[in-house]
Amino acid sequence: QVQLVESGGGLVLPGGSLRLSCAASGSIFNIDHMAWYRQAPGKQREYVAAISPAGTTNYADSVKGRFAISTDNAKNTVWLQMNSLKTEGTAVYYCKIHMYDTKNIPYDSWGQGTQVTVSS
Repeated sequence: QVQLVESGGGLVLPGGSLRLSCAASGSIFNIDHMAWYRQAPGKQREYVAAISPAGTTNYADSVKGRFAISTDNAKNTVWLQMNSLKTEGTAVYYCKIHMYDTKNIPYDSWGQGTQVTVSS
């Protein structure tokens, strides 16, 4: 079992910044990547960014140049630095870990989410 705990959400003005954290614990083996997703009210969950243990990053076009994902492999922690936030960034942000278990079977584990509200 893997547990993910997100933190750092809150209310921010348009143009402001927030930094989200996600700490993974439990039976963690062979991480392929960790990622952030978000789900706005009435919309489907969408991909935001991902990072591999080697530090390779990938971003959704909508956040490129404004968001930065980083990781500390020793702590199984991933962060999402969000700058120049827009009102459409209002959503619940979820952390996900994609890994392979001891039988080399891939699976995902999700956090409970943290609310980000961008509003004046």
